[in-house]
Amino acid sequence: MLCRHEIQSCFLLAFLAVTAVFISDVQGQVSPPTRLRYNVVSPDSVQISWKAPKGQFTGYKLLVTPSSGGKTNQLILQNTATKAIIQGLIPDQNYALQIIAFNEDKESKPAQGQFRIKDIERRKDTNKSKVKDPEKTNASKPAPEGSLFTCKTPAIADIVILVDGSWSIGRFNFRLVRLFLENLVSAFNVGSEKTRVGLAQYSGDPRIEWHLNAYGTKDAVLDAVRNLPYKGGNTLTGLALTYILENSFKPEAGARPGVSKIGILITDGKSQDDVIPPAKNLRDAGIELFAIGVKNADINELKEIASEPDSTHVYNVADFNFMHTIVEGLTRTVCSRVEEQEKEIKGAIASLGTPSDLVTSEVTARGFRVSWTHAPGKVEKYRVVYYPTRGGQPEEVVVDGSVSTAVLKNLMSLTEYQIAVFAIYPNAASEGLRGTETTLALPMASDLQLYDVSQSSMRVRWSGVPGATGYMILYAPLTEGLAADEKEIKIGETSTDLELDGLLPNTEYTVTVYAMFGEEASDPLTGQETTLPLSPPANLKFSDVGHNSAKLSWDPASKNVNGYRIMYVKTDGTETNEVEVGRVSTHTLKSLAPLTEYTAAIFSLYDEGQSEPLTGSFTTKRVPAPQHLEIDEVSTESFRVSWKPTSSDIAFYRLAWIPLDGGESEEVVINGDADSHVIEGLLPDTEYEVSLLAVFDDESESEVVAILGATTASATTAPSRVSTTSATTSEPTTAVFRTGVRNLVIDDETTSSLRVTWDISDHSVQQFRVTYLTAEGDRAEEAVMVPGRQNTLLLHPLLPDTEYKVTITPIYSDGEGVSVSAPGKTLPLSAPRNLRVSDEWYNRLRISWDAPPSATMGYRVVYKPVNTPGPALETFVGDDINTILILNLFSGTEYSVKVFASYSTGFSDALTGVAKTLYLGVTNLDSYQVRMTSLCAQWQLHRHATAYRVVIESLEDGKKQEVNLGGGTPRHCFFELLPGTKYKISVHTQLQELEGPAVSIMETTLPLPTQPPTTPSTPPPPPTIPPAKEVCKAAKADLAFLVDGSWSIGDDNFNKIINFLYSTVGALDKIGPDGTQVAIIQFSDDPRTEFKLNAYKTKETLLEAIQQIAYKGGNTKTGKAIKHAREMLFTGEAGMRRGIPKVLVVITDGRSQDDVNKVSREMQLDGFTFFAIGVADADYSELVSIGSKPSERHVFFVDDFDAFTKIEDELITFVCETASATCPLVVKDGNNFAGFKMMEMFGLVEKEFSAVEGVSMEPGTFNVFPCYRLHKDALVSQPTKYLHPEGLPSDYTITFLFRILPDTPQEPFALWEILNEAYEPLVGVILDNGGKTLTFFNYDYKGDFQTVTFEGPEIRKIFYGSFHKLHVVISKTTAKIIIDCKEVGEKTINAAGNISSDGIEVLGRMVRSRGPRDNSAPLQLQMFDIICATSWANRDKCCELPGLRDEENCPALPHSCSCSEANKGPLGPPGPPGGPGVRGAKGHRGDPGPKGPDGPRGEIGVPGPQGPPGPQGPSGLSIQGLPGPPGEKGEKGDLGFPGLQGVPGASGSPGRDGAQGQRGFPGKDGPTGPQGPPGPMGIPGAPGVPGATGSQGPQGDVGAPGPPGAKGERGERGDLQSQAMVRAVARQVCEQLIQGHMARYNSILNQIPSQSVSTRTIAGPPGEPGRPGAPGPQGEQGSPGMQGFPGSPGQPGRPGERGLPGEKGEKGNPGVGTQGPRGPPGSTGPPGESRTGSPGPPGSPGPRGPAGHTGSPGSQGPAGPPGYCDPSSCAGYGMGGPIPYNGYQSRR
Repeated sequence: MLCRHEIQSCFLLAFLAVTAVFISDVQGQVSPPTRLRYNVVSPDSVQISWKAPKGQFTGYKLLVTPSSGGKTNQLILQNTATKAIIQGLIPDQNYALQIIAFNEDKESKPAQGQFRIKDIERRKDTNKSKVKDPEKTNASKPAPEGSLFTCKTPAIADIVILVDGSWSIGRFNFRLVRLFLENLVSAFNVGSEKTRVGLAQYSGDPRIEWHLNAYGTKDAVLDAVRNLPYKGGNTLTGLALTYILENSFKPEAGARPGVSKIGILITDGKSQDDVIPPAKNLRDAGIELFAIGVKNADINELKEIASEPDSTHVYNVADFNFMHTIVEGLTRTVCSRVEEQEKEIKGAIASLGTPSDLVTSEVTARGFRVSWTHAPGKVEKYRVVYYPTRGGQPEEVVVDGSVSTAVLKNLMSLTEYQIAVFAIYPNAASEGLRGTETTLALPMASDLQLYDVSQSSMRVRWSGVPGATGYMILYAPLTEGLAADEKEIKIGETSTDLELDGLLPNTEYTVTVYAMFGEEASDPLTGQETTLPLSPPANLKFSDVGHNSAKLSWDPASKNVNGYRIMYVKTDGTETNEVEVGRVSTHTLKSLAPLTEYTAAIFSLYDEGQSEPLTGSFTTKRVPAPQHLEIDEVSTESFRVSWKPTSSDIAFYRLAWIPLDGGESEEVVINGDADSHVIEGLLPDTEYEVSLLAVFDDESESEVVAILGATTASATTAPSRVSTTSATTSEPTTAVFRTGVRNLVIDDETTSSLRVTWDISDHSVQQFRVTYLTAEGDRAEEAVMVPGRQNTLLLHPLLPDTEYKVTITPIYSDGEGVSVSAPGKTLPLSAPRNLRVSDEWYNRLRISWDAPPSATMGYRVVYKPVNTPGPALETFVGDDINTILILNLFSGTEYSVKVFASYSTGFSDALTGVAKTLYLGVTNLDSYQVRMTSLCAQWQLHRHATAYRVVIESLEDGKKQEVNLGGGTPRHCFFELLPGTKYKISVHTQLQELEGPAVSIMETTLPLPTQPPTTPSTPPPPPTIPPAKEVCKAAKADLAFLVDGSWSIGDDNFNKIINFLYSTVGALDKIGPDGTQVAIIQFSDDPRTEFKLNAYKTKETLLEAIQQIAYKGGNTKTGKAIKHAREMLFTGEAGMRRGIPKVLVVITDGRSQDDVNKVSREMQLDGFTFFAIGVADADYSELVSIGSKPSERHVFFVDDFDAFTKIEDELITFVCETASATCPLVVKDGNNFAGFKMMEMFGLVEKEFSAVEGVSMEPGTFNVFPCYRLHKDALVSQPTKYLHPEGLPSDYTITFLFRILPDTPQEPFALWEILNEAYEPLVGVILDNGGKTLTFFNYDYKGDFQTVTFEGPEIRKIFYGSFHKLHVVISKTTAKIIIDCKEVGEKTINAAGNISSDGIEVLGRMVRSRGPRDNSAPLQLQMFDIICATSWANRDKCCELPGLRDEENCPALPHSCSCSEANKGPLGPPGPPGGPGVRGAKGHRGDPGPKGPDGPRGEIGVPGPQGPPGPQGPSGLSIQGLPGPPGEKGEKGDLGFPGLQGVPGASGSPGRDGAQGQRGFPGKDGPTGPQGPPGPMGIPGAPGVPGATGSQGPQGDVGAPGPPGAKGERGERGDLQSQAMVRAVARQVCEQLIQGHMARYNSILNQIPSQSVSTRTIAGPPGEPGRPGAPGPQGEQGSPGMQGFPGSPGQPGRPGERGLPGEKGEKGNPGVGTQGPRGPPGSTGPPGESRTGSPGPPGSPGPRGPAGHTGSPGSQGPAGPPGYCDPSSCAGYGMGGPIPYNGYQSRR
């Protein structure tokens, strides 16, 4: 370690968890640990161990301190730890150690000690010399050469020894096994031409240590024995026996024909798999078996394995130390049997022979014929064994010995098969005659044509295939996000032309045609075509543009248009509006902002969608101010103000006036149609400033115009004023100059405006006239009048870069004053500067620039390829943006880029530059292997390529071939070319969805006489993407791998796991929503989702993601990982699909540190299939509890990570078979069956039923099982594609457990049926409540509709109101009805055709219903399953029905009780509350009760203690301290780069208005929104706890039957649910005790009139429903009933209000130019993440806090009637626990 030489206190502690012994709590002080011991495990590591103290304690503190001084390192350990390893020590350094036990705030005295590594080693060496080597003891010492038996026979043999190397032997005992083997081998004359010895070792998986032909001398074999390594693992003997038969006794392994073959097994325990079939196969192959058992071996199992007689072939010793005692007996027996076998072989060799001349013929896609020449002698039979070369289960055909040919059928197409033919003699079998043959490919369709393309349809035509049974056509849009919308059409073999309709306009479709041969499909024939786009409008024009309105006109698009959508947006992007209009060609936009540029886009609207937009821009005008403001009709106290209106949409005027010498301002609002107003009440001889502004209908305001006016003097004051004036001036003063203006300044120059300011030197000025004109005088002078109090004015709009002369003239009441002038110049339209190019990529690049000194409105960016013809593209960005990422460019293309600054008066000169994208194309494209009908192309790989599209085109007839290759493929060959033809080969490099330009070469195939060139020396490399296995071609599942990433794995082994995942996933075919979806979780202390089910949609990207998975490290928490998978992976958001098999593969190398049984069992009950793979130290029993049943199919075990390859093919086969089946595997009655749990699929389970409208939960046949009431017109349905995406199997059983209700209508209804898209029935079961019949219907394989109807007494009883179990068994030839486990009818039907998956499946639908607004019948449904087998009904025992329940053969109900009449005791206390009784006739609606108060909230649990950290990873260099408290929130990160620019060209529709705010950093996470309001009330649950106790009344007698009365009072205790159940219970328990109660309950059960009840033990059939009796008087109040089934929680509340918006981000790019259509919503981007440092290992979570307080119970009612013993009540009432029963788990 690096720190080892620098800091002596640097340690790494790793902990070995061991089982702690918990002893009763001891009061007082915590006891200290004892018996400190030290053991050196490596040169710098010491293992510390101690004995745990007695009493209760929480954990340990471990303190380590260097004696020479230094930091004390402390670590907290769990109370289960009794060992710790300290690493990174210095051997000659002394260390002080303290271990302290603690319990909360109490600590024990420390257990103290000191150690030094050198001292410990010295003591260890001293002790070792005192212990004898076990190999030197007499018991295991090799016997001297002369004392051992030696086999002297000249006969030779092939001996294979199979050695158990499992963990139970141990390394010490394995040394004794080596010595035994050494003595065994020494007894024989071993050599390559003498006796040969081979050896295999096995545990979880076998391996060959050496073959028979590996060593040629005895010394070499003995040396191999002495160096035999110990393997370790489990004991799978059966697997090992099969392994040596297939691998050791083969000619290639050294086995010789005509030589005795001996197998010797050495084992110490019972096998974990079946040994009988493998041992029999070995013996049948002529191999004589000897079995040696040691210690715990099973003697009976040894006898099953060994050859007869057992007395000479079976050996068993009590311990490994006694193995030497059997060596001589074993070797003598083997020696003698070798001699005997040689004689037998020589006697039979003359008659034995091998068949010869293997020939295959009549090869088709599905089979071929095998022929051979007869073997010599009397052959009884020939055995032909065949299997696919790439792996698969061997199959065989056996023919008579007189036959020399066989036809192999039902083979897979285009598959190579291994064939072996064996001659079977009376007592032996010959060697196999072997060969291979490959079946032909299924012929595929050809000449695909896509034609007659319209906006919503196209036609498909192809050339047919002889022998095809039909065709399957798949078509789907290629648009991202729509690719999963694939549709399928199947047609007969006579059709080769059809129309595809309902397509999306302007969308590229891929169309694939498969030729079908039964269920097998040929290779696909694929084509692509794009539908026509929808026609947009044309010729957009703008007219009548005002300050707040503009008129748009356009030419209509098409006669099929439904209307138009008009979107208009301010060019600065601050506001977007939208309006839809009908089939018109003009529209006026209103409520616009003045002086604002708008961009408008018009879309044509069709039934199929909307067209591309037609766009244009216009600018509204300035708000017009009133003109010609004048004052006249002046008097002493009034004058009239008049003006000229400028618009017709003025709402009102605001007129104000104020005396110039000071005073209050006054204002009046005047109607908008006025043009004058008389102001009255003015002061005489007073000058006023009058201002006027117009307010328009849209609330916009004009600029203010002002004028000065004065009232006249009164009669009394006028003369004096005149005289005063006269006194002052004796004659007119015409020469006086009045200057009212000083300090004229022109500033705030922009490109279109100047600000003018001045000082007012004379306050008698009434107005100022401001005039301005260009210095050149090329434009007319303009003038503006401003009030005399105003001294500033903004002149605009002006010309850019233009000098103006501005003149201000003061206006007095009697004339003008002196004018003052000054020059001013507007700024030029400055261009941006310093163009820069960066971030070049294959289809994009970034340009940046510096802003000009003048303020701009934004920038216009124009770019165009330099050397490619085509229009220039442009985009517009805001004024605060100076960089843009340009997308969708051609790769390797040089672009001319221009940036214009935009001003209100126009654009600046362009800032120009040149930019070039990176080249996405291959290099060094060349041809090779050019032949007459084929040629190959090779190229240098592009480093970023993910795929290549390679096209070869004939330059003579234009025919093309195209292929897509993986990104790692540098070559490809084309076949079936024409000789002497010139071809163009083009390679397009693809990067994800991006494709580069074609790189092409020309090549000519060789003419006919030309010899092909030699093959290049470089062979083509293997493909990087593994091919799909045949068994996985139809796989469609949601597959999750849970990978152990704990420290015990290590980096190297984790890489092996990744390679295993890569190979396994590579065997799959189609990845994505229409195939198999794959997710991976890596788990240790905490699970980490590497990626979810819907993350990847191609095999290439999925395999690449697997290779990127990083090793995690930590402890092993498998149960937590499985829960994480259920909660985070198998959800709709993560991509889980309904009706698709859900498969989990768990890979682990150790025992889990948490519970795995409960969660895996729950998920299996929910339909999940588990595969468990254990490595090395994994617990086999734990794997069995995780894996599904049967274990031999779902549980795998290997001894090390290198052995993954041995289970890979089998795992892939089983997983793909699970995923490929029409029927997924489900758990029923604890076993796996293929079928469908329909209750779950319809949402009729406790967790989901509240979300299903019209459904409530009630007690079923037993109270522990719920049933679901489907109320009238509930019409519970699900899409067929979610329930049966692959259709129904040919043979299946439909199982219902249901009850017809009193309000179920008398008309026929479908208990369950499947409808197509047009709501036409395809298959189903119909009940006719009026006619009392049952009908099954479907369509047969010819497409004909068929029905079978059943009637009779047994059918009628299902309509009498009790629960009944119905099995409808459908096969290819018959339909069978089984009611309550009794067959009642069978009728012949034709084999069914498949169903459409585009419709729906419905429960209870009335037959008379038509269309989507159907009616449905009410009923109760407890069970609904479809099992994909016809034998299921024969195995069912109807344990759910109380009347048929057999306690001896049915699973026991929990909490059962029994009683006897003989030992009746005193009356007990009141029994538990009764459950709900049988549902009575429908009563009147009661008044709603008040809402009960909410229960108090539970107290917050006490935080758990600090969990200890997990073991430090290998790279750690110090003791891991306690985790610190959470750090303070970090500082806000730097501003990120601007987001990527949208696709240029037709830009997306303008965004909605966003709140204006300054650009800032992203806001902090807002607080969680408040909880939404409660969801709507769920469907009422089953009857709950009764209310408060009523008054006690006398016991009422049973009333005589009468007409229906008014609403009855609460009935008596509802203990029983059906008369059949009462009778069943009476037969099993106290029959006479219950008899007294029968009369009381008889009248209320199933509405049956009261009758006398006999004591017969067999119940008769129920009678017809009787009339309800009149209610009797109210009975006494019974005990409160047990709490009913809880109603499911209501729907989730609505989301909380949206939180406050964060600070506004960077301003978006306002669109300019051509307006694009509204783009499809983009996929949600990944959440941002901060780059924090590596976290320390997390502490264990604290324990869960205590549960909240239970609500107060209801008040106690009076005592009920005397109880009686009722087992169903014991099981169903008052016990409060869920009871798993017949495969159904009721969970509360």
